[in-house]
Amino acid sequence: MRTLIVCGILLALTGCGSRQGLALKPGQQLPPAPFGRAVKPTPSELLEPPTLAIPARSVELRTRSERREDDPFDLPPPENEE
Repeated sequence: MRTLIVCGILLALTGCGSRQGLALKPGQQLPPAPFGRAVKPTPSELLEPPTLAIPARSVELRTRSERREDDPFDLPPPENEE
């Protein structure tokens, strides 16, 4: 029980991190420009996820119950022949 509490405390402490801005270490460089692009992207551009990484969400709420379409893959389990 004591080890569980200690592990919980250590796990909670791992969430405490530095809230400083990201920067390159001395001597470090940004990655090369992507193929077809003459200018290297800035660090803030590299941190923004591309549009394809965050797809738009379509939320269709059902306002009334509807009958489900027949599912051709909804098959009964195979019978075991022993």
